Amino acid sequence: MRPIVAVAEAAGLDADQVRQRVKELLARDAEVAFLRRASRGQFEAAREAAPGAVYHERSGLVVLTRPRAAVAVPVVVLSAGTADLPVAEEAMAGAAAFGLDVSLIADVGVAGLHRLLAVRERLDEARLLIVAAGMDGALPSVTARLTSRPVIAVPTSVGYGSSGGGLAALAALLNSGAPGLAVTGIDDGLGAAVLARRMLA
Repeated sequence: MRPIVAVAEAAGLDADQVRQRVKELLARDAEVAFLRRASRGQFEAAREAAPGAVYHERSGLVVLTRPRAAVAVPVVVLSAGTADLPVAEEAMAGAAAFGLDVSLIADVGVAGLHRLLAVRERLDEARLLIVAAGMDGALPSVTARLTSRPVIAVPTSVGYGSSGGGLAALAALLNSGAPGLAVTGIDDGLGAAVLARRMLA
């Protein structure tokens, strides 16, 4: 069976190692291959091995294989604040690479709950929601209470005070009583996209 995804981290790799890692990823013949947390220089090295690679600078995600044509399965990615956008972008780029029809609703954290309520119809139009939130991680739980759609929560490492690099958001989400809520690891937007692809297959 053909694997759904092949993924590698770019952190700490020099140009030669990036090229070699990309060749290894492509050799797996996965549906989609990704290189995560890449710098611009690492992307340039990756493109030598995969000329069609696409770079998403804010998140550092490199999509090594060409995205498939979008299919009519609407997925909405929400970000609580602008600081969560790198993780939201990684989730969006990953979902798009799998052919999902993905869109973004940004800056709808619960500190301004009226902004989330104003887009409630868009939540119900999606088949699945991916929600990136740091600080206290409240947005995914609130979103799961507002809609009957499955929600994948991505706790992010942004925040101040006692946020603990995303640990506060992760703990809050793991203890959430909201129905239909799944939780990834901290900053794992790509993991949320892979889970969405598997859930919607």
